Amino acid sequence: MRTVNILSVQRITPADRARIEAVDPAVRFTDAGGWFDGEIRDTWPAFTSTRYLGPKANGQGTREERDRLLAEAEVILGGWPFLLDMRARAPKLRWFHQRPAGASNLIKGDLWGSDVTVTTSRGAGNTLQIAEYAVAGMLHFAKGLYRASVDSTNRAFDYRAYRPILLQGKTACVVGAGGIGAEIGRLCAALGMRVLGTRRQPLPSAPLPAGFSELGGPGDLDRFLALSDFVAIACQWTTETTHLFGAERFAAMKPGAVLVNVARGEIIDEDALIGALARDRLRGAALDVYIGEFEGPPRPELWSDPRVLITPHISSVSDAERHGAIDIFCANLRSYLDGRPLRNVIDWQRGY
Repeated sequence: MRTVNILSVQRITPADRARIEAVDPAVRFTDAGGWFDGEIRDTWPAFTSTRYLGPKANGQGTREERDRLLAEAEVILGGWPFLLDMRARAPKLRWFHQRPAGASNLIKGDLWGSDVTVTTSRGAGNTLQIAEYAVAGMLHFAKGLYRASVDSTNRAFDYRAYRPILLQGKTACVVGAGGIGAEIGRLCAALGMRVLGTRRQPLPSAPLPAGFSELGGPGDLDRFLALSDFVAIACQWTTETTHLFGAERFAAMKPGAVLVNVARGEIIDEDALIGALARDRLRGAALDVYIGEFEGPPRPELWSDPRVLITPHISSVSDAERHGAIDIFCANLRSYLDGRPLRNVIDWQRGY
């Protein structure tokens, strides 16, 4: 029986390890979670290390010991942040699975565009948590709650500045109606909203996601934006979606709309966003992501504007962990051992 060496470079629970090892007797699993933290600290910006690594997380073993682990690995299970030189140090590597859903996380490393099969947990992340965040962002501005911090600073209430609006009967546009986007649309529909959505390649014969009134492609986006009171960005970041929301797109949006971004900061041209806010084109923007979020704080023009709610990429976090990364990994491991196609393989040309 051929042995398959699987290396985990992210911390994993004993229960998850047992699930992986139970897939097949051929599996030889090595848990090296935390071993590479020192290297990650040395190769990623300090802002990233502070955000994602513990203050005493400096790794384990010698460089030679860590190299030996990588050199023997046929399959690697990883997370975020990751080793930037993984491909160069793992000559036997055939498959890498990253626990996060976003393929763009890997752009900085040498796995991107390589001969290694790379899969993600797309569609199996904490989709409900993220969808709830998106709806919370909509409500934050719909009810004028952002004005409370302004009034607190001024020590005086400006009653007329709140201008609350009702969500029921309003239109929401979900840009990227995949796993997360479909859940956002479902919650919006439950609140009585009309839901429109876009996907990169919608299938005309496929049923609409629950709660959606219409699902179109990229060419329908501007038409949907002109009708939408709320816009939620949940698409993948690719070359096609970089600065998808630029000056022309903000001009196409319905005046007074609320924008929510739970995808990647690079999808929004921040200069264009600042310009749209300056012209009072938007009621507000809730951003769980921003350009350069792994390198430093947001731009002062955005962070200081009460009409912009910025959080440090926490939309997927809650007291109820529902991430299905290990479910996908185990299913894919069975397929890998059987020589069948894997789910969620990154297409380097498409970008996810």
